[in-house]
Amino acid sequence: MNLVDAAAAAPGSPASAASPVHFLGDHRAYWRLLIRGAALLAATLGIYRFWFVTDQRRFLWSNTEISDVTLEYTGTAFELLVGFLIAIALLVPLYVGFFVVALNLGPIGQLAGVLGFPVLAFLGHFAVYRARRYRLTRTIYRGVRCHQSGSAWRYAVYALFWWTLIVLTLGLAYPFAQGRLERFKMRHTFYGNLSGRFDGSGLRLFLHGLPMWLLVVGPLAFALAFALATVEWDKVVEAAAGAGSGSEFANQLETAFPNVYAAVVVAIAAVCVSVVMAAVLFPVFQAMMLRWWLSGLRFGKLTIRSHLRTGQIYGAYLRFLWYGLLFLLAAGVGGGLAFVVVGVMLAALGNSEFVEIIGAIAGVGFYVAIMLGLSTIYQGTVKFSLWRSGVESIELEGLSALDHVKAAGTPSSAVGEGLADALNVGGF
Repeated sequence: MNLVDAAAAAPGSPASAASPVHFLGDHRAYWRLLIRGAALLAATLGIYRFWFVTDQRRFLWSNTEISDVTLEYTGTAFELLVGFLIAIALLVPLYVGFFVVALNLGPIGQLAGVLGFPVLAFLGHFAVYRARRYRLTRTIYRGVRCHQSGSAWRYAVYALFWWTLIVLTLGLAYPFAQGRLERFKMRHTFYGNLSGRFDGSGLRLFLHGLPMWLLVVGPLAFALAFALATVEWDKVVEAAAGAGSGSEFANQLETAFPNVYAAVVVAIAAVCVSVVMAAVLFPVFQAMMLRWWLSGLRFGKLTIRSHLRTGQIYGAYLRFLWYGLLFLLAAGVGGGLAFVVVGVMLAALGNSEFVEIIGAIAGVGFYVAIMLGLSTIYQGTVKFSLWRSGVESIELEGLSALDHVKAAGTPSSAVGEGLADALNVGGF
């Protein structure tokens, strides 16, 4: 990755030589870390994940080199564990309250689940902001800590408002929401005493993403329009006005949909096309979002530009599909042989209850192994490639803006990270 520091060039002279920015991590070493972590996750029933995440972050941070200096991650697994336990202690009374209301308040209780969703969504956005604060205060470069200010409650209200608009507009508001939310976050982000900002354009992101939105949502919109066009609305009104018994109303209503089978076929085809287009275009969308986000980051006069290629992201997903297919094939063959051998041995015992218990345990163990294996492959292919490709796509201008930064900020609590983990909204 090229790094240009125009400020370091003497007046009237050519720009100084580009300072190197590299990702130094060895892919094989990261694979060993992932495999060991997956094995320990299974052995500890998931408790090891706090140490696993910490090891991953330290590997990626310490192998990201900017101008011959690597990043440093100072978070610990114990902090994550304590933060998670505190978050669970805070969430349990909330869940119990929802459960009690649902049981004891009749019709009002039936709304508990509906009311609970926006509450948990609000807490999720709150946790995302606090978790980001934790990770920033554990990120150090040149001995200077990053940190974040701002109210997590205000961000949660802001994010909930924008996500409501995203749902109401079927995703069209997403680019503008991301632009506004990133501006909020970067306005309160600091490297030492140097404040950040975000210059990414929501309108530009909207224009770039609109063709993809049309390819994914367009078939569904066409199917809906086709279904509405084939309905004879006057007969629907007549059926509703003169409704008698339930069967009579159904017969009258059926005459209002003369092309119902054609509409069903079109709807099924539209759903299939939309799903395929979403799967094919998702790497394009992810590359576009990462490139847009990186290119919008600013710290004082430090400007970041990303030249991430979409083909790199496609390559990562193709590797995931290929390795995942090979893993599933090997697991299927190995698991089938193991079940046959274990089944023969258990059949010789003749205790049906014991056989059922062992069979259930083996089935759960096999499922866990498959999920851990696929997760490990995904992290070793897609996530690793996203980090490495994103880092190596960056060009920096004005790096001298960091030369006179003064240390500021203090480490933040890990409760936000624990809450994000407990609500399953945690980032990396």
